[in-house]
Amino acid sequence: MTNQSLHKPIRKAVFPVAGLGTRFLPATKAIPKEMLPIIDRPLIQYAVDEAREAGIEQFIFVTGRGKVALVEHFDTAFELEATMNERGKSLAPLAETRIQPGNLLTVRQQVPLGLGHAIWCARAIVGDDPFAVILPDELMVGKTGCLRQLVDAYDKVGGNIISALEVSHDEVSSYGVIAPGEREGALTKVTGLVEKPKRDEAPSNLIVSGRYILQPEVMHILGVQEAGAGGEIQLTDAMARMIGKQPFNAVTFDGRRYDCGSKLGFVEATIALALERPDMANDVRALLDKFSN
Repeated sequence: MTNQSLHKPIRKAVFPVAGLGTRFLPATKAIPKEMLPIIDRPLIQYAVDEAREAGIEQFIFVTGRGKVALVEHFDTAFELEATMNERGKSLAPLAETRIQPGNLLTVRQQVPLGLGHAIWCARAIVGDDPFAVILPDELMVGKTGCLRQLVDAYDKVGGNIISALEVSHDEVSSYGVIAPGEREGALTKVTGLVEKPKRDEAPSNLIVSGRYILQPEVMHILGVQEAGAGGEIQLTDAMARMIGKQPFNAVTFDGRRYDCGSKLGFVEATIALALERPDMANDVRALLDKFSN
């Protein structure tokens, strides 16, 4: 592999959205969990907007049964737009949801075999290009988007880049954990990865958060990889096998992460983002004061 191929522009992003959302039942019985709104925008919209900011042009949804609403959200709603136009209502909230025809593609993950398997399902569309991965459950909020921060680092060093966050040592057993090497500012060389280690066996408290830039060779590894932790095809295991063969770095995200796959994280994100909106911040503070008394 040439150095030039490790620096090819990142134009494709994979969104693994096939999960059943069982932690949010019954709300997710008929609605994809990625369509649950933080205030007035669904989680998938935040993820797509983050990708757009980073220069992504092709959006690849790895879906499952009952996920049609995810695609329809980014389609043109002719009847709705015509009605709103007749009533003199602004179409701006709808305009920001559109993805140009041909730029949104879907593939099915027919069997829930884990994140690594979901990524592998997109192999035909990814082809020989490096690509990004965004997990919509993890809402990343910063002055500059998380994926944009990764792309900026990638433009300098190439290879594989993952987003990282520091957590307490008591939390490491819930995540993929980075064995860190040399550090330069927010950039850390990755010397190893361990999926959900025991607290005393974790190589650091630097965890992998839900944003990645990966070279296409990871697809070949995932295609022959055996199940790992939890009986699933783990993306962390595949990435670990690439370390030492290709440049592999982590960027400590300058911003905040909300785990919207959990109910508490979802509520936290809703409150935090509401407090940042000029149109409702004062009213939300008043509500919080009311409940705290």
